[in-house]
Amino acid sequence: MIRQFEFRDGKLTVGVSDRDVDPAAVWIDVDSPSSSEENAVSAALGIELPSQEDMLEIEVSSRLYHEAEADFMTVLLPTQTESLEPNTAPITFILTNERLVTVRYHQPQAFGTFAQRAAKSAPDCADGVGVFVALLEAVVDRLADVLERAGQDVEVISTKVFSHKSKKPTKGREFEAVLSEIGRKGDLVSNIRASLMTLDRMTVFATQAAHKRTRSRDIHERVKMANRDVRSLADQAGFVTQKITFLLDATLGMINIEQNAIIKIFSVAAVVFLPPTLVASLYGMNFRHMPELDWPFGYPIAIGMMIASAILPFLYFKGKGWL
Repeated sequence: MIRQFEFRDGKLTVGVSDRDVDPAAVWIDVDSPSSSEENAVSAALGIELPSQEDMLEIEVSSRLYHEAEADFMTVLLPTQTESLEPNTAPITFILTNERLVTVRYHQPQAFGTFAQRAAKSAPDCADGVGVFVALLEAVVDRLADVLERAGQDVEVISTKVFSHKSKKPTKGREFEAVLSEIGRKGDLVSNIRASLMTLDRMTVFATQAAHKRTRSRDIHERVKMANRDVRSLADQAGFVTQKITFLLDATLGMINIEQNAIIKIFSVAAVVFLPPTLVASLYGMNFRHMPELDWPFGYPIAIGMMIASAILPFLYFKGKGWL
């Protein structure tokens, strides 16, 4: 699908969405294009759109390059941040002298939010450079929101890990759920860090690309500000990653403590019932001469010895603080 946006009356208006490029369009959004749509846009603009395989290349030279009077910039953006399986997908920004072209194969929320806001007011989006900078700011704001929410979720997980208010004798099941949550948040924050790394490189490259097409000091300052925001978010993502690693270690430690507590219960039970077993074994021996067998109170005394031999070790362990 191809969406084209024109700048009219201080806002972005969706133009004709077909295979013919509108000369007045300042932003062409190519969403999951077919081969015919790719060929049509490439022929109209005189540039070759990168394929999905090209966008997945990890070399910097394959993501940031200048070709045919256009600057190609590919970054990774998180997808499905609200799902159980967050991931990242590439998006390519192509900045020409007249317009901005974006090529993508997923629907990042920042694009939809920016398009809705720009349809109401976008005085700085009169050309491709202005649209690019405004869209870049929207992407950074979206990443900041996702990272902030992830940080809040990590704090909630931290409360669960170190909370001792549980009616269950053990918290093994609870810790299993916590481990799953930690794993999901770890994947999400890892994807955000990967996205911020590509955005950091892109903003440095975009500074030079914007400088070639405009002398506006405001544009240059906004790109630099976006770069500073990306780096500060990268630092925050590093902090959240450390917190997730700490919670993972703490949760595994809590699970180990729970397992040791269970083993301790069985060990104490074995020790407590060892003396009664000894008494029972002693009077279960088949000897002809055992004076206690002829006592009228021999059986009650044996039972009492078993009970006392079980209670005394328990009280001793309790007094030592081992239970």
